[in-house]
Amino acid sequence: MTEFEKMRSQELYDFSDAEIHASLKHAKEACTRLNAMTINDDGYRAAIEDLIPGIPADSVVCPPFHCDHGHGIRIGRNVFVNYNVTMLDGGMITIGDNCLIGPNCQLYTPQHPMDHVLRRKSVETAYPITIGEDTWLGGGVVVCPGVTIGKRCVIGAGSVVTKDIPDDCVAAGNPARVIRKMNNEKMNDE
Repeated sequence: MTEFEKMRSQELYDFSDAEIHASLKHAKEACTRLNAMTINDDGYRAAIEDLIPGIPADSVVCPPFHCDHGHGIRIGRNVFVNYNVTMLDGGMITIGDNCLIGPNCQLYTPQHPMDHVLRRKSVETAYPITIGEDTWLGGGVVVCPGVTIGKRCVIGAGSVVTKDIPDDCVAAGNPARVIRKMNNEKMNDE
C-alpha cells in the first residue's frame, strides 16, 4: 500500500512521501490562484473545480479558502462555504447537500501520534469528517478528526466538535454537546 493509500485508509502514513508532497503542492498553488479572486470573477469556476474536482455548479466556496489536497473534499449540491474556511483533507471530508459552513470554520482530519517520540517523525493518521445534509456550522466552528455531524443539525458559533452529533440536533460549546433535539415541524405560514 502506498503512503497516499495509507492516508486515505486511516493508517499511519509518512506525509513527506513524494506523491503526497506533489498533491500538497498542487493544492497550495490552486489555493493561491483561487484566493486572488472573488466568486464573481470569470476564472472562479475553473479555479474552484481545479481545486475541488466534482464540486457542483450550484455550490460556492468563498475565497480565501485553504486545504491540504482539495481532491479529498466532497461537496454536495447547493452548499455555501463562507470566507476563510480551512479543510485539512488528508482523510476524506464529505459535506452533504444544502449545508452552510460559516466563516472561519476549520475541519481537521489529520491526527498526530500521541507518543511524543513518534510525533517527532513525519507521520500521522487521517480520519474522515462527514457533515450531513441541511446542516449549518456557525462561524468559527472546529470539527476534529473522525467526527460525523448528522443531518439537519445546527452547530453554534465557536464550537469545537470532538464527538459525533446525531441527526436533528443543536449543539454548541467546547467541547460541543447536544443542547436540544430539533423540532422540524413547519411554520404555520409555510
